[in-house]
Amino acid sequence: MTEQLQIDFDKITKSLGISEKDKEFKRKYLKKFIESGFPNKKKENWKFLDINQIIKKNIGDLSFFNDYSSPNKIDSTIFVDGLEHNKIIFINGRIEKIDFNYEDKNKIEINDEIEKKVLFDNDNSLLDLNNAFTNKTFKIVVKENYSLKKPLIIYHTTNKKMRLKSINLRLDFELEKNSSLRLIDFFTDNTDKNFQNILYNFNLKKDSILKNYKIDNFKNDNLKYSFNNIEQEANSVSETFILSAGSNYFKNEINCNLNGEYSSAFVNGLFSLKENQQHEIRTIINHLVENTKSYQLIKSVLGESSKAAYQGKIFVNSKAQKTDGYQLSKAILLDESSEFNAKPELEIYADDVKCSHGSASGNLNESSIFYLMSRGLNYQQSKELLINGFLLDVVEKITDSEIKNLIKNMIGLKEWI
Repeated sequence: MTEQLQIDFDKITKSLGISEKDKEFKRKYLKKFIESGFPNKKKENWKFLDINQIIKKNIGDLSFFNDYSSPNKIDSTIFVDGLEHNKIIFINGRIEKIDFNYEDKNKIEINDEIEKKVLFDNDNSLLDLNNAFTNKTFKIVVKENYSLKKPLIIYHTTNKKMRLKSINLRLDFELEKNSSLRLIDFFTDNTDKNFQNILYNFNLKKDSILKNYKIDNFKNDNLKYSFNNIEQEANSVSETFILSAGSNYFKNEINCNLNGEYSSAFVNGLFSLKENQQHEIRTIINHLVENTKSYQLIKSVLGESSKAAYQGKIFVNSKAQKTDGYQLSKAILLDESSEFNAKPELEIYADDVKCSHGSASGNLNESSIFYLMSRGLNYQQSKELLINGFLLDVVEKITDSEIKNLIKNMIGLKEWI
């Protein structure tokens, strides 16, 4: 793999036409990645999803160079119906279309300059890989006092050119003071056996609001990794909802720093897995100042030898008095072959806080099924009704009614009266 990495690295730096200084910057992170390799279960944060083995057994030899010079045809059938929205379309990691027709374009700034700086210098080898091979960093700025009238959907899709290839993409967002953004990351794939490695960086200024929905609902035989860093100033709010259901393998990581007083972060997630799928959500919420709040709720329905994992950590700095932190994960296992792993953590250095965490997993309650059958439902209808109610609880946490209804329709949830 080392030889292939070096060949692809030389190709991409040549195609970018970057300076020797910038090339050395990227080469530094290539060297770090080669030394570490893909994450494996020997690392504590990766013990539930061994990406090194997944690539070896299910994808094979990856190519890390993509030719971004040729445009790709846009397949309009991927577009979300029933929701007016702005859109950015990535095909194979190449930006093909930007459409903000519903907005005041003077209030939105889009840059696609080649990135020369790194924000995340840690022991995560996938971030090293991203720093080495990212083509460009796309940055979107929402100007002060502006709220987008319609949601922005970023379409991440692939075609047959991406078989046995890796996409490394970075997206930066800055929400200036008193601005707001509803953002949907929508993953669709038209080819199998590729690896997508996407880094998001969100910078929320004072009084800004971010509502981010990550939707992976199209069945495919791919591996995806999404790292999301969120920096929040005073009175800012971030809401993240993750629908994790489509890809064979997907890990979402969220690192959120509550840097300003009265900032708050909400993370809600839903696993709906079957047929040997393996997904994971890992969160770290850092309460760094007084009067901050976080809420996390993750629910899973697992069947047919699927596996899900949730690693959630609440960190409370010694200065972060009056912190309110809540974390809960629940899972329904539809058969004995399915597996749910949870690792909830609290690390608290302040004494005036309100923090709690918990986790529970088990089978569907047979007594509840029997009760529903006694009211006229058959066995399958009874199971579906219980699962519907279980998942509806987390979907109802979505505060945007349009997007809540969209997601309900996508996964077939109903409100029973």
